[in-house]
Formats: sequence, C-alpha cells, structure tokens
Amino acid sequence: MKLHELKPAEGSRKERNRVGRGIGSGNGKTAGKGHKGQNARSGGGVRPGFEGGQNPLFRRLPKRGFTNINRKEYAIVNLDALNRFEDGAEVTPALLLETGVVSNEKAGIKVLGNGTLNVKLTVKAHKFSATAKEAIENAGGTTEVI
Repeated sequence: MKLHELKPAEGSRKERNRVGRGIGSGNGKTAGKGHKGQNARSGGGVRPGFEGGQNPLFRRLPKRGFTNINRKEYAIVNLDALNRFEDGAEVTPALLLETGVVSNEKAGIKVLGNGTLNVKLTVKAHKFSATAKEAIENAGGTTEVI
C-alpha cells in the first residue's frame, strides 16, 4: 500500500444533506418539512419538555430536597495511596497534584482511612477523617490541617 492509495473505510464518510436546493435533490421546495403546520414554520416546534398541553413529566413528579449552593466537594485521598511516598516525607496538596494522586484539588484535600499506611509521613491537608488521623499517628507520622 502506498500513501496515494489510502482511502477512508467504506461508509465512514458521508456528505451532509443540503436541503432546499432544488427539486432534483429530492429535498427541495419544502426542504423535508412537509406542507404547512407548526413544524413547517420558521421558529416552529415546541419547547423541550412540552407534551401537547398534557401536564409535563417534570411537573407531574414530586419535588424533594434542595441543592446547597455553598456545598464544598473535596478531593479524596485514601491512606494506601500515601504509601508511595518515602519515609519522613512531607505530603502537601501541591505534591499530591504533582505526583498524580489527585487530578483536581477541588475545594481541598480530604484524607480518608481506607487501607493501611506503612510509612511515617507529615501530611498536610484540608480535612482528615478520624480513622485516617489515627492511622497516620499510629504509623509515627503527624497530621496538619491547612
């Protein structure tokens, strides 16, 4: 095979349909919209969720709860993810981002107690669960809330 013989796979490329371009195209005149009616008009059609006057689904279903606009979402780090650092290291949010333990810091870092910690670390984070704090201190390390 040579470069000039390369072709896209059969059926992978399709030309777009140009409507309203003459009778010979098969989509001329009414441009596939039929004759008259709401959907034939410019700007015609109904808004999303409209069900022809029937009470729409989003109004039929009961509403519950609320969304807290002040909610803070934390990036979660488990204890077993901290084993990759060497003994005596200082683990900061910047270090966690740099090493790829977290991809996005969000509102802060929260350390949770899943897994076991085998190294002595100084961990600086925005929040700690009680089990994580206990496990870090049992391993000989320290925790610091930023």
